Amino acid sequence: MSPINSPLKTTASAVPPQGADNTLSNAHGFGAALILLLAAAVMTGCAASGGTKVRVIDGGVKVRMVKGGGKTRRNAPYKQAPAALRVDPTLKPYTVAGHTYYPIPSAHGFEQTGIASWYGRDFHGKKTSNGETYDMHAMTAAHKTLPMNTMLLVKNLDNGREAVVRVNDRGPFVRGRIIDLSYAAAKKLGYAAKGTARVRITALAEAERRPAAKPATIRLKRHPDFDSGEFFIQIGAFRSKKNAARLKDRMLSWGRKAVVRKGELAGRPIYRVQVRAGKSLKKARHLERALEHAGFPGAFVIAR
Repeated sequence: MSPINSPLKTTASAVPPQGADNTLSNAHGFGAALILLLAAAVMTGCAASGGTKVRVIDGGVKVRMVKGGGKTRRNAPYKQAPAALRVDPTLKPYTVAGHTYYPIPSAHGFEQTGIASWYGRDFHGKKTSNGETYDMHAMTAAHKTLPMNTMLLVKNLDNGREAVVRVNDRGPFVRGRIIDLSYAAAKKLGYAAKGTARVRITALAEAERRPAAKPATIRLKRHPDFDSGEFFIQIGAFRSKKNAARLKDRMLSWGRKAVVRKGELAGRPIYRVQVRAGKSLKKARHLERALEHAGFPGAFVIAR
């Protein structure tokens, strides 16, 4: 770790149809005016017989207008799902324990490519970061930042195999690796013997069928905001508690709040120094790069 000489600073109006004349000729004035009046009556719901149903587009959302007894009420059985919850019909569904999942649209989801490792017997039966008991034979994973219980599609880019896992732990605590899979998941992906593999991970969301909609539709259930959380930047890990405390105090002298978290590695205690980075992953990434340039090349973002 190189020395630092200075503290860190981070820096709807109506429009005539295309091609139509803007004026009405005397010969056709009465007919055109009648058409305009009828259109206005339909749109406002002021002139139609009881029971008439009209679908209109209102701000991009389909609305059913039901007219009867001189009153108009608005229902929304045709309301379109928000972009983040729409299911692309070309995507392959994944079924786990009777639940169906689809990749979240890329603009609202999470996708990452990098190196995956796995962890097994040394951690089997111990507590994970969310309080569960780690089971090396279950399809789970440790990720640095994704919300707990996020479902992930993991694809081995070397052999094309896929597996669906659930995030229930934090890690890997190594820069350059994006995910730690259980032994069972690594075995399914075909890299348990090798130890690591190049993978692409994609966040999934559970799908729900809405038969009441016309036509019946499938949409995604609401999923977490992947940019939101409680983030830290890990800048060092020590066997010595005193050395960890020294680095923490150094960060405090720079005006950066830091904590020391005790963990275990190879059966021995390890003390990790982590700098608070706020509640936005995007902003945490900026601080990560700043700390790299300030002399901590191994810095990486980790969520609580």
